[in-house]
Amino acid sequence: MKFSEFVKPEAIRAELAATDKDGVIRELVGALVESGQINAAEQDGIVKAIMKREELGSTGIGRGIAVPHTKHPSVEELVGTVGISVEGVDFQSLDGEKVQLFFLLISPPDRPGDHLRALENISRQLRDETFCRFLKNSKNSGDITELLEEADNNQVA
Repeated sequence: MKFSEFVKPEAIRAELAATDKDGVIRELVGALVESGQINAAEQDGIVKAIMKREELGSTGIGRGIAVPHTKHPSVEELVGTVGISVEGVDFQSLDGEKVQLFFLLISPPDRPGDHLRALENISRQLRDETFCRFLKNSKNSGDITELLEEADNNQVA
C-alpha cells in the first residue's frame, strides 16, 4: 500500500506545535478534521481511541519514530497523516528517545488488511536511514508530500 493511498497531503504538519504525547495526537487528528478527512464530531472519540491504544504499549518504535494508530467506526476508509517535531516529543518510546517523526493512522474496523498493509509500508520505509533523515529535514508539507511520493515510487536516494 502506497503512502498516496492513505496520507492526506492537506493534513501533513511539518512543524508540530505540540510538546507532549496527548498534544501531538490531538494536533494530528485535528489536522485530519481540518482537511475534511474525519468528522469534527468524532475528533474526541478518535483521540481517546488512539490514547487507549497507547496504553497497551507506546507506538513510539524507536529511532525518533512513532506510529500512533487506531481503528474507528467513523471512518469509511484508511486515513493518515504525517507530523514532524523539530525538538522531539517524549512519547514513552521503546528506546527512551524523543520522537520527531509521527505517522498517524485511522482505519475502519472492518478493513484490517488495509490497516496492516499501511503499517507494513510505514515500517519498511522508516527502516531506511536516508528516508528518515530527509523527512526530519523537510521544511514544509510540500517537501514531505514529495518525499512520500518518491518513496511510493522507490526513488528515495
